[in-house]
Amino acid sequence: MKKTTTVTKEEKKWYLIDATGIRLGILATTIARLLIGKDKAKYSQNIDSGDNVIVINTKKVGIHPKKIDGKIYWRHSGYPGGIKQKTFGEMIKSDSNKVIEYAVKGMLPRTRLANEMLKKLYTYVDERHQHEAQKPKLIELNKDGGEN
Repeated sequence: MKKTTTVTKEEKKWYLIDATGIRLGILATTIARLLIGKDKAKYSQNIDSGDNVIVINTKKVGIHPKKIDGKIYWRHSGYPGGIKQKTFGEMIKSDSNKVIEYAVKGMLPRTRLANEMLKKLYTYVDERHQHEAQKPKLIELNKDGGEN
């Protein structure tokens, strides 16, 4: 007798999150939970069962005032002396979408599935987005971390 496991695929849902005034950590944990699909009944570590997430108003994300100049993002070109750094304030002005993507990427598992999960995250600087046809469900977050 051969033992097999059957996997039933659920339809992916679409969620819309407005980042205006929400702290970066609270926002990133909520997004990571939705992308991983950990709150679903058929969650499995080796299957991508997460949903799609749209984040709007990324330029208005909140953070503690000390971290505007204190939080530093590092990258290295691979050459000697090729280290580059930007503060949170500089990153928000240049590319606010990267701030949220870096925060969420740090909360995803370090596996091959993390890249697939990150592809389902869509970030936009203002309120306009191109996913109106998917009819995303709006998730409202409180300033102190809870969902409404």
